[in-house]
Amino acid sequence: MSKPPLLLAVCLLLAFAFFFFFQSIGFFHAANIGFSAFSAPRTAPPQVGIYELQKGDFSLKITNFGATILSLFLPDSKGNVADVVLGYDRIAHYINDTAYFGALVGRVANRIAGGHFLLNGKVYKLPTNNGKNTLHGGNRGFNKVTWTVKEKGVGEFPYITLYYHSFDGEEGFPGDLDVYVTYKFSGPYELTVNMNATAKNKATPVNLAQHSYWNLGGHNSGVILSHLVQIFATEITPVDDNLIPTGSFQKVAGTPYDFREPTSVGSRIDQIPGGYDVNYVLSSLPNAQGMRKVALVQDPQSGRALALWANQPGVQFYSGNFLNNVRGKGGHMYGQHNGLCLETQGFPDAVNHYNFPSQIVNPGQVYRHDMLFRFSF
Repeated sequence: MSKPPLLLAVCLLLAFAFFFFFQSIGFFHAANIGFSAFSAPRTAPPQVGIYELQKGDFSLKITNFGATILSLFLPDSKGNVADVVLGYDRIAHYINDTAYFGALVGRVANRIAGGHFLLNGKVYKLPTNNGKNTLHGGNRGFNKVTWTVKEKGVGEFPYITLYYHSFDGEEGFPGDLDVYVTYKFSGPYELTVNMNATAKNKATPVNLAQHSYWNLGGHNSGVILSHLVQIFATEITPVDDNLIPTGSFQKVAGTPYDFREPTSVGSRIDQIPGGYDVNYVLSSLPNAQGMRKVALVQDPQSGRALALWANQPGVQFYSGNFLNNVRGKGGHMYGQHNGLCLETQGFPDAVNHYNFPSQIVNPGQVYRHDMLFRFSF
């Protein structure tokens, strides 16, 4: 004879066990969460939410899963408002995302050759998730973790600050690291991104990057080959067939990499196998705040333009080469060159090239990475 009450009790126990497991790793999505979570115990795991900054027809949505930019809406020259970053409709789709749409990537952005490096006499081995190399922090980089919302401000300059503690040995990297990022509307149609990371107890490489894909015509408007790009750099760090820097420097003059003057992305892209995916050595001088003018981007059709400043020595210009029918927002299929990235950064694989600017942060030191996006139309 069956015992339904006992079977029911077992099923209920299993259901509660699964619920609390998934809740603990932050997979439940609660859109537009307020700040009642701050009254919870400090040991409570962070929850995944969607948060919005808005000033009139300028609005930004982010999630604390991966400190990811989900959307950025702004008008064009005719007043038509559109979302200009590529991404997905649901947070769940970011969990298995391999394009790094909108994410904050780290502990070390870009590639580390062979998945290893030598620091203070010790070889550190990392997960290899890009052939033989480590890309954007490994299998579970900062884009795959749930950040804690520390603060959110409204008013004239709305902002949100997120925090993540990266533990010693996470993805093979040495030392504990406290990481913060603040997204802020700092002026009319201006977005600042301020990243900082403090090494707690061991020297460690740190190179954070914001990995949004921009399409100023609108995320679903097709290829960005007609976008005009200007990059304030006279050199690149050339790469081998695995996109690892050779350690040398190459002048852009007379090459398809020359964007010193506004040039359409598509004008010479057929001369670059696959498309652009290389680090530019920024030559513009820093201002009093240490910020350099990095790049200008304009979409002639919509009239939208983006000007970028940052305090890092390099910028990765990526023309969306590996996008291959990725189902994005509203079911739109993103194909090759449907978006471009301008990832300000330290030089790729700097831990293995001692002629590159060092990305090592010693205990007690603070790594800082500041960006300013100024939009016009």
